[in-house]
Amino acid sequence: MTRVSPERERATVPARVRSRGDRTLVALALGVGLIVVLVLLDLFAPSVLPGDVPTRLQDGLTLALSVLIESLPFVALGVVLSILVQVWVPAGWLERWMPRRAWARRAVLSLLGMVIPVCECGNVPFARGLLMRGFTVPETLTFLIAAPIVNPIVIITTHQAFGFSDGILIARLLGGYVVANLIGWLYSRHPSPDALLTDRFRDACAIAADEPGGRGRRSLAQFIVEFRAVMPALVIGSALAGAVQVLVPRDALLAIGSNPVLSIVAMMCLAIVVAICSNVDAFFALSFASTFTPGSIVAFLVTGPLVDVKMIALLRTTFSTRAIAGIVVVVLLFSFALGAAVNLLA
Repeated sequence: MTRVSPERERATVPARVRSRGDRTLVALALGVGLIVVLVLLDLFAPSVLPGDVPTRLQDGLTLALSVLIESLPFVALGVVLSILVQVWVPAGWLERWMPRRAWARRAVLSLLGMVIPVCECGNVPFARGLLMRGFTVPETLTFLIAAPIVNPIVIITTHQAFGFSDGILIARLLGGYVVANLIGWLYSRHPSPDALLTDRFRDACAIAADEPGGRGRRSLAQFIVEFRAVMPALVIGSALAGAVQVLVPRDALLAIGSNPVLSIVAMMCLAIVVAICSNVDAFFALSFASTFTPGSIVAFLVTGPLVDVKMIALLRTTFSTRAIAGIVVVVLLFSFALGAAVNLLA
C-alpha cells in the first residue's frame, strides 16, 4: 500500500479539518431541512405521509438506536481484533500461513471468518487492519465480503431457522463464498488497486506507521483512529436504516411476495433497508418464508450482510465511492441470479 509521508500528513491536516467542518455543517443543514419538510407535509399534505409526525420520528429513532446498539459490540470487537493484527501479531507471521498464488490467498482469506466470527460491522475495522498490515485491496475485499456469511455463528443460526429445507442454507454459504471471490478477482484486475481506497484512510495508515512508542501506546493510538473513523459511519448508517424503515411502506413489499421475480427484488430492497446483523437475520427472514419464495429468502440473506445501508456507510470509511458502487452492483446482480436459480430448483 502507498504510504503518505509525515510532511504531506502535516500539510493536509488543515485542509482535512476544514473539510470535516464543512461536512458537519452540510449534515446539520440537511437534518434541519428534513425535519422542516416533514412538518410542512404533515400540515399541508397529511395524505402523503399518513400518521403523526412525532410518532414516525419516535419509531425511526427507536429503530436507529436498536441497529446501533446491536452493532456496537461487534464494532468494538472488530477494532480490538484489528489492533491485535496490526500491533501485536509479529511481522510476517500471518503472511507465512498464506499461499503464494493470488487466487489461492483470496480463497483462504474468504474462509478466515470461520475462525474470526465477527459480523459485518466488526469486519470493517478488522479489514482495515489487514490493509494496514500490507494485504492487498482485492485480498482484503475477499475477506470482507465473505466473512459476514461464511462464519460458524451465521451457519448455526441459519440452520436453526431453515434447516436444510429448499437449499437455503447451502445456497447462502456457497453464494457468500463465490461472490466474495468474484469481487476479489474483479478488483485484482484493477490497474491501481490503491486508488480504490480513500485519501483519509491512506493518511490514517501513515499516522499509524509513524506512531512512536511501544505496543501499548500504538494500540491506544490505533484504537482512537479506528473508532473516530468507524463510529460516525455507524451512527449515520443506523440513522439511515431507521429512517428508511419508517418511510418505506412494507405492505407494498409484502403484496408481491409470491411473484418469483418481484419477490426477489422486494426482499433485496428489504435487506438493504432493515440492516440487521448477519448473525440473527435468518430469524427475521423466517417470518417471510410462508409468503415469499425460497429464492427471495436466499437473496435477502446474501444481500443484507454485504450491502445494507449501514454496511455501505462503514465501507465508505475505507473505500472510494466508485469502488463501493462496483461492489453493490456485483452483489445485487449476483444475489438476483442466485435467487432466481433457487426458485427454479426449489
